[in-house]
Amino acid sequence: MRRRVECDLLVVGSGAGGLSAAVTAAAQGLKVVVAEKEPVFGGTTAWSGGWMWLPRNPLARAAGILEEIDAPRDYLRHVLGNNFNAAKVEAFLEAAPRMVAFFEDRTALRFEANNRISDTYGNMPGAGTGGRSLIAAPYDARGLGPLVRQLRRPMRETTFLGMTIQAGPDLGAFMNVTRSPRAFAHVARRFGRHLVDLARHGRGMQLRNGIALVGRLLRSAADLGVDLRTGAPALRLLNASGAVQGAVLGTPEGEVEVHARRGVVLAAGGYPHDLARRRDTFPAGGENWTVAVPSATGDGLRLGEAAGGTVDATLAAPGAWCPVSLVPFPDGTTGRFPHIIERGKPGIIGVLADGRRFCNEGDGYHDYVAAMLRAVPPGQEVASWLVCTRAFQRRYGLGIARPVPLPVGPYIRSGYIKTGRTIAELARNCGIDPAGLEQTLATYNAHARKGEDPAFGRGGTPYNRLQGDPTHGGPNPCVAPIEHGPFYAVKVVPGSFGTFAGLKTDAQARVLDAAGAPIPGLYAAGTDMASVMGGHYPAGGINLGPAMTFGFIAGLHAAGAGEISP
Repeated sequence: MRRRVECDLLVVGSGAGGLSAAVTAAAQGLKVVVAEKEPVFGGTTAWSGGWMWLPRNPLARAAGILEEIDAPRDYLRHVLGNNFNAAKVEAFLEAAPRMVAFFEDRTALRFEANNRISDTYGNMPGAGTGGRSLIAAPYDARGLGPLVRQLRRPMRETTFLGMTIQAGPDLGAFMNVTRSPRAFAHVARRFGRHLVDLARHGRGMQLRNGIALVGRLLRSAADLGVDLRTGAPALRLLNASGAVQGAVLGTPEGEVEVHARRGVVLAAGGYPHDLARRRDTFPAGGENWTVAVPSATGDGLRLGEAAGGTVDATLAAPGAWCPVSLVPFPDGTTGRFPHIIERGKPGIIGVLADGRRFCNEGDGYHDYVAAMLRAVPPGQEVASWLVCTRAFQRRYGLGIARPVPLPVGPYIRSGYIKTGRTIAELARNCGIDPAGLEQTLATYNAHARKGEDPAFGRGGTPYNRLQGDPTHGGPNPCVAPIEHGPFYAVKVVPGSFGTFAGLKTDAQARVLDAAGAPIPGLYAAGTDMASVMGGHYPAGGINLGPAMTFGFIAGLHAAGAGEISP
């Protein structure tokens, strides 16, 4: 006989969107069940950088960064264009500060700000130059108690021996470990403690980035009595009296019916690993090396469609693009490294197989891939190469090959990094047209010696300049010549952090049917919900910021605690 569980709200998925909804609803007094299909909690959030775009947040106000809602609204209106959904954007901008205040006041989640982070398109009206980005404060995993055994481990490609490193001063210390006694001391403390944690616990316990967000949300959920279940995929939704009122979960002991009086929140991570749906919606026949967790296979979208929901196919892009290099690991597996940091540093360019540049390499990661997809002729492999000198790699790193003092030799021997004593030799080793690359570098270097990039305007926005290096000695923190070999290159291909295309929802995160009416008892958050950004990437953190915010909105609405007025 099938077992039965009663609750008020069922949340499917345990990333930022799902846990935000669960914690919010539980804090309003609801009995909440979280069903995660994997044996660990956290989803792709646990593998992410953890930044959240949350304009007008309380930490910004406390720092004296005061702005009216008009500024981020105008920015989004100009960036999103025809994909601007006024009601959802307004609900997001209104609720984001309230969400931050709620979690800071009522839960174990604490935030930190980096008030130097700029929005991507600094030339657009309303673009921010700081105060809109937050990240979860570092968290000691010991605070989870036995729950730590069910916490997803961080992504190995973006950690150092399993240790997470946070963008900002923490990363800066690691980048300058051989240049500053202060940086060396910081790194020594962090790494020494990490080694102790590995010996005692078998994993890193200093949580930073997305996994710190998950750890703090899990602690908050447990404190509020949320029923946290792993190994429990949602198989189908339960409908009664025209409303969604729960789901059937699969477990090793058999199926369990979870009856949820207030409904279900779908937050199962989108469809980055649903190959069939990717072929139908992604460019280049769906070829994409996503860095999302393998369990993100479109479960939430299929559940929502079965209940009458529809997937929004009108977005500017179906996925959150990022350039990825494929890493041949010694154990025979292939890693996927997202290129976030080094592209904006002075002394590196991206080229196609013909040797030509095709974009401003220091722009957003989504823009780099979008430009690559546009530039590669039909029928050719969509790929590019990041080209630099050995000196650049030793200073800033290149992909997964970290800078000094870590060795680069293993990555050269594995073929991950291609080398050449001359530009022509490098080009031949990469399969790039030698004459084309030589001409590109001759033109680029002539301007780069003066700190200029007339072809693509690198260094022309606050976002570009933040990604650069003002200490390198030139007039432009993002531009330096590439002249003295040996020369290095790494091949990058289209990847994604996850999907933008998701279920159509209203401003209260309710899933809409084909006629545009809310389906009673059915919500979506995170990447199961069509992105409020309409398939654009106006700033870092536009995945997790809305995930947390619309999870908060869904939790409040399910609890009857009021609607967010758009």
